[in-house]
Amino acid sequence: MTPERKNKLIQVLNKRQPNLTVVMENIQDPHNIAAVMRTCDAVGIQDIYILNTKIPRHDKFGPKSSSSAAKWLTVHHFDNAAACFAQLRQQYSRIFTTHLAADAVSVYDINFTVSVALVFGNEHSGVSEEIRLLADGNFIIPQVGIIQSLNVSVACAVSIYEAMRQKTLAGHYEERSLPKAQSDQLMTEWGITTQNY
Repeated sequence: MTPERKNKLIQVLNKRQPNLTVVMENIQDPHNIAAVMRTCDAVGIQDIYILNTKIPRHDKFGPKSSSSAAKWLTVHHFDNAAACFAQLRQQYSRIFTTHLAADAVSVYDINFTVSVALVFGNEHSGVSEEIRLLADGNFIIPQVGIIQSLNVSVACAVSIYEAMRQKTLAGHYEERSLPKAQSDQLMTEWGITTQNY
């Protein structure tokens, strides 16, 4: 590994945000999952969750969409919603689902300076009622067009870039926030030696 490559990977690790995650529930198109992964990597999300309760687990994701982003992320697979949320509750204080409901808040009103998990649902039916009941609330992306929905990967990108904006203003990217044990494990997985780190 060249010194430049090593420095790049260390810089990436130093920007990772352990208090922000994305959950994808029963996403059918692996290319959508791959596109979400690419955006998650771009804003510094390390852990993502894929919940498949109604469809089989995807073995592969679209490499052209993700630009191999999957290999840089920690992907948690679940086929049980309760087990998935039990793990989420250990790490994240607020869990919001994308759902057009009367009590839904704007994504711009979510406080992303605390630990937050955002759940995005199936391309056709959205987030299931089971998951909405497990979450803390619903959020929407304000729109003024005829079609009141966005592709799941686009909706995710809009949402987590708002999170990045807030977290940048709060200084969250200015110092390393990954727990040392997780950081050390990722360094090993990425082939970074601990010398001079």
